[in-house]
Amino acid sequence: MTSADRVPADKFDDDDYPAYTMGRAAEMLGVTQAFLRSLEGGLFVPARSDGGHRRYSRYQLRLAARVREIADQGTPVDAACRIIILEDQLQEALELNRRYQAEGRPTPGGAE
Repeated sequence: MTSADRVPADKFDDDDYPAYTMGRAAEMLGVTQAFLRSLEGGLFVPARSDGGHRRYSRYQLRLAARVREIADQGTPVDAACRIIILEDQLQEALELNRRYQAEGRPTPGGAE
């Protein structure tokens, strides 16, 4: 392995670093590769290696695991993806409101 082939140590701590191949991701989640492909576009877009192979981040694997959890309860996969997107948007809005309140600023769209 040359120094050009080495991955910087901080990449291992990066939740968005595309470290996992499709096969490894499917194995880790206990799903099929087709299941992972079904999430593309609607929930996330995997990175591609130089050879064109899909690569997934830990964050994407957490999203896929959550979809599987919801789908296993009988919810269609596309609906599970939408639920996760809405949950994520809600978390972002709540975090933004917390930051505005901590800075003493009125929240966007709220009464001043």
